Amino acid sequence: MSETAINIPLPRTVATDKKIPTGVSRNGGTVRWYLLLALVITLGWLVREYEFISAQEGIGYWLGIAGGTLMLALLLYPLRKRIRFMHRLGATKYWFRMHMVFGLLGPLFILYHSNFHLGSFNSRVAFFSMLLVSSSGIVGRHFYARIHRGLYGRKTSLQEAQQELAASIEKSHGLAKFTPRLVARLDALAADLQDDAIRRTIGIRRSLKWTFTHMFVRLSLWRTARLELRVAAIASPVVDRDRPNIMRAASRYIRDYTVLAGRVAQFSLYERLFALWHILHLPIFFLMVLSAFVHVFAVHAY
Repeated sequence: MSETAINIPLPRTVATDKKIPTGVSRNGGTVRWYLLLALVITLGWLVREYEFISAQEGIGYWLGIAGGTLMLALLLYPLRKRIRFMHRLGATKYWFRMHMVFGLLGPLFILYHSNFHLGSFNSRVAFFSMLLVSSSGIVGRHFYARIHRGLYGRKTSLQEAQQELAASIEKSHGLAKFTPRLVARLDALAADLQDDAIRRTIGIRRSLKWTFTHMFVRLSLWRTARLELRVAAIASPVVDRDRPNIMRAASRYIRDYTVLAGRVAQFSLYERLFALWHILHLPIFFLMVLSAFVHVFAVHAY
């Protein structure tokens, strides 16, 4: 292995090439918002005994009105997709973002409105229906993101995901000078995930297998890279000098590559789960709306 080959700036190349669209950073931002929401809910739970808010009057009453309105406004997003004249009212991604924000703020307002108490039977039905709708929305958002280009992008296809995987594997060949066994394993993994192109699907069994084994695959690839670099470092002082940088670059690539491979392996599974979610989510939503109207009527009539 020559010094000229070793001096190829692999770490910078891997780090600055067009990034594999794994969605890692987007997920990090989502987790921060969920943590903030959990913090606000925890704060309300801890101070509930002080009775700062009353559901019958003042800010507590209006929080209930606001929360109920936001939950009812969730219908605007599906209507925007189906009613033609509404297609001109802004891009779909903004409506989807509004739909998600309303689906989180609505239950939060209702929780503070009720001061974290369940109340009568009809209010319990409305409360748990709302939690079901909100939880279902969070799950559906996860399914949606796995089969679309970004959270607000168009629906992708298995073939597009496979093409991205094929493009990313080409970038791994810069690692071949240092870790040929690693690159061979990456090539084999990519080939395995491309062989269903004729059927246009990835089997559910394979999707489930990847779900439970992808962390072991990532660790195995990382171990292969580490062992190969250790051997290369013994043979060359230059590799020994740059080994930490090369290993960091290889680790980043393995992480992003396995996430992208997971998108391909699990695409058919998430596509079916998203279709099933659509069937279940709407009845739960209408149950929530009906129980909420009964609750409002009972509160004001009696």
